[in-house]
Amino acid sequence: MASDLFGSLGGIVKGLSSFMPQDDPGVQAFAAQSNVSDLRKQEAEALAEIGRMAVAERGADAFGEVGMRLKLVQANLATAEGKLSAMQQKAQEAEQAAAAAAAARRCPSCGWDNPEGTKFCQECGSPVGKAAASFCSSCGVELASGTRFCGSCGARQA
Repeated sequence: MASDLFGSLGGIVKGLSSFMPQDDPGVQAFAAQSNVSDLRKQEAEALAEIGRMAVAERGADAFGEVGMRLKLVQANLATAEGKLSAMQQKAQEAEQAAAAAAAARRCPSCGWDNPEGTKFCQECGSPVGKAAASFCSSCGVELASGTRFCGSCGARQA
């Protein structure tokens, strides 16, 4: 993170250097240092790519102690990614539980958001915590929400 911060600051300062006198030795030294830094970054990226290609071609075992260290890092990375995934899943489940709890407090009749533990809506008095029951208009049997035809008598529901 520190390198990101300084890299960003370096980019800002680099941009500002165009407003400074170009014949100043300090500005010239900064420009040269910035160029060296950019080239080192490009070199590191190229070496990393070569390394990935070599390991893919020969396998990590061909690189002795460094290859063993790579395998250990990869195993630790897999473990860390597994923990992260589990934590993200747990956070998602907690978020879903909170959303379900909020939905259980919302009045099915008027949409009022009631406090937790409320059994009847504070706005309209309807029961809270379960969907308002619907009944068949023909035979009176209780229907599941969204039912278009009564399972008991076959009557179409409005």
